[in-house]
Amino acid sequence: MSPKHLIRVVLLCALCVSAGVNAQTAAPASPSTPPSASVSGPVRNVVLVHGAFVDGSSWNRVIDLLQKKGYHVSAVQNPLSSLADDVAATKRVLARQNGPTILVGHSWGGTVITEAGADAPNVVGLVYITAIAPDVGESTMDMFKHGPSAPAGESIKPDETGFLWFDPAKYHRDFAADVPETQTRILAAAEQPVSGKAFGEPVTQAAWKSKPSWYMVTMKDRAVAPEAQRWMAKRIGATIVSVPSSHLAPMSHPAEVAALIEQAAKAQSK
Repeated sequence: MSPKHLIRVVLLCALCVSAGVNAQTAAPASPSTPPSASVSGPVRNVVLVHGAFVDGSSWNRVIDLLQKKGYHVSAVQNPLSSLADDVAATKRVLARQNGPTILVGHSWGGTVITEAGADAPNVVGLVYITAIAPDVGESTMDMFKHGPSAPAGESIKPDETGFLWFDPAKYHRDFAADVPETQTRILAAAEQPVSGKAFGEPVTQAAWKSKPSWYMVTMKDRAVAPEAQRWMAKRIGATIVSVPSSHLAPMSHPAEVAALIEQAAKAQSK
């Protein structure tokens, strides 16, 4: 091949490579929400994120009440293996919502929605149910410093793999005292442990800084001290309601929880 032809081939190859790179660069990223999703209009979507030691079924009574009001409700099933894993599970459910959405977290689920809701464009409001609400760089454990030690702390022990379990014998007293004991025995039998490391993982973004929040303080809580709850709720500028509930408010006070979620949905409907 002559030098002139060789130069021409090299130039053509370079152009092909450049075109390929440009095509890859220009390719749109996969959207985090469906193309049809809209952040305007009435809020009819609610995504519920459960806490530690329970699963998505802890929202059953709340789901029933909201569905009867015409809301499209989805409950995330957290793997409880890490903050990143639970955030990913929540984002998968958020991506399926078509339209503006209220994102709700109970207990540990508050940490999850704080992280997951920040860059979800269809999330228009946050509801914290006796939930953890950290700031950027803070972990779940950091939030317990803002109130007295909760009695439930002594009922939680790690296993040999580092997962935390709630003592079944103390589940009713320290976690769900106002839920019928016959029901808490079932809950304890089906409890979902949480990775101990997850409670020490800091959030990298805080959705409550850019989105309005509502907070339910549970005044008879033995797992997250009411003083810590009020401190978090005030710091995030949330609309606050208080109920005489144990930690498991979604099961013991479903009407009040559903009402707060609906209040948030109506406030954010446009």
